[in-house]
Amino acid sequence: MKDYLIRGTAFDGTVRGFAVQSTETVNEACKRQDTWATASAALGRTVTISAMMGAMLKGDDKLTVKVEGNGPIGAIVADSNAKGEVRGYVKNPHVDFDLNDKGKLDVRRAVGTEGFISVVKDLGLREPFTGQVPIISGEISEDFTYYFVNSEQVPSAVGAGVLVNPDLSILAAGGFILQVMPGATDETVSLLEERIQKIPSISSMIRDGMSPEEILGTILEGGNMKVLGKLPIVFSCQCSRERIENAISGLGNEEIQSMIDEDEGATASCHFCNETYTFSAEDLEQLKGK
Repeated sequence: MKDYLIRGTAFDGTVRGFAVQSTETVNEACKRQDTWATASAALGRTVTISAMMGAMLKGDDKLTVKVEGNGPIGAIVADSNAKGEVRGYVKNPHVDFDLNDKGKLDVRRAVGTEGFISVVKDLGLREPFTGQVPIISGEISEDFTYYFVNSEQVPSAVGAGVLVNPDLSILAAGGFILQVMPGATDETVSLLEERIQKIPSISSMIRDGMSPEEILGTILEGGNMKVLGKLPIVFSCQCSRERIENAISGLGNEEIQSMIDEDEGATASCHFCNETYTFSAEDLEQLKGK
């Protein structure tokens, strides 16, 4: 099944929700980064949540999230947009630990419990919107829950999970975001809190074949859920040889000549997709003065 997310409302429009299956997307991101299991879980959760946050945007809007803790994994960065395109990378992909005391991948140990989550939204305005909150757990889902409440002032519940196969491919990945809108009753909020505590892990629901519609329907059961939209989710990188050429041209003739004299060419790699672009001395000569 191809990756996709749905968005919907329930309880007379006082709750909105997103649910996503992101297995193929996370697998592609992890394969390109050559992540080990715990790093895969951390990157996969971040990519999954970023995809849902992108779905909250409109038109050509886009956002970048950065999880920068004090753990060995280093920074995790993900980009997404309103079209369902998402990409991500992790600074140190070769991080793995034994399972934690709950029998799960120890993402908290990899990410660290001190640091910051930042979100930069390009909404087509003169200045981008930037929000930043401290990391509170290192589990990523809890940290984004804290971000929504404290940076965007929207009471939310965020869940994301990744199951990794022994061969390091991704068995299942997905997530949900619930947000409480003005007018929600205390009874509704209490019901949702209790429901979220009782449901199986999101990754196990995906593994067992549940669709995003079924996952969101389970969480919002009794609220007369209405599906408002469906969006395909794909790993997509915007890097290109032309973009690298423009970046090199922007260095100026003196710097380009130095690259020719010292290295007889240049090589550049994309952080997100690990695509490598090679430029000969002749290629660089043509970029001078462009």
